[in-house]
Amino acid sequence: MRHELAVQHGPEDDRMRPGAAYRLMTSAVVPRPIAWVSSRSADGVDNLAPHSFFTVVSTDPAMLAFTSVGRKDTLRNIEATGEFVVNVAPGPLFEVVNATSADYPPEVGEFDAEGVTREPSLTVAPPRVAGSPVAFECRLHEVRPTGNCFVVVGLVLHAAVDASVAASDDMVRRPHVDIGALQPWSRLGADEWGLLGEIREIERPRYDG
Repeated sequence: MRHELAVQHGPEDDRMRPGAAYRLMTSAVVPRPIAWVSSRSADGVDNLAPHSFFTVVSTDPAMLAFTSVGRKDTLRNIEATGEFVVNVAPGPLFEVVNATSADYPPEVGEFDAEGVTREPSLTVAPPRVAGSPVAFECRLHEVRPTGNCFVVVGLVLHAAVDASVAASDDMVRRPHVDIGALQPWSRLGADEWGLLGEIREIERPRYDG
C-alpha cells in the first residue's frame, strides 16, 4: 500500500499544502550536507548560518550552491557584498551549528552571539570558522529565484583544508579529504541530524562497447 499525495495537481482539498510538501521532502531527501555559510553585511556584521539545501554544481570552474528558503540575512549580505564562505559543519560543533540557525536580527552577528572563533579568509572579506576543517571561499556567481526560494551559486576562489582531515600527501594535485576524520553533520527530517553510518567502496563501472 502507498499513500498517494497530490503535490501540484488534483482537487484543492486533497492537495498538499506548501508546508506539508516541505516536511515530506526534507524527511525523505536525506541526508543533506550542511553549508555553514559565513557572510558579512554592508555594515560589517559577520553572519553565520547553516543551510541544508547544498551541493556542488560545477567542477570547472569550481562552483557550489546553497538554497535560501526565503530572503534571509545570509542572502541579503551576499547580494550586498558578493562574497561568502562555505564551512563544513564538523562533529564537535554540533550544538553551535544548530544555535546559529536561530533567527537573530540582522544587527546581531552569530559569530559573537554564539562565541564562534573566526579565522581570516585569504580571498574574501567574510571570515572562516576556525573550528571547521574545510572551508571554501566564494565569490557570488548568481542568485536564481526558484519558487519560494533563492538558489545562491558561488565561484570557489580558495579552499582551506586542515591537515587533520587531508588524505593525500599532495593536496594541490591529488586533493582528497578523509571522510572518517571529517565527520560532517547532515540534516535529516524535523529536528533530526545525522553523522556517517556505514561507508562502502565500489568501483564505478566502465562501458566497453
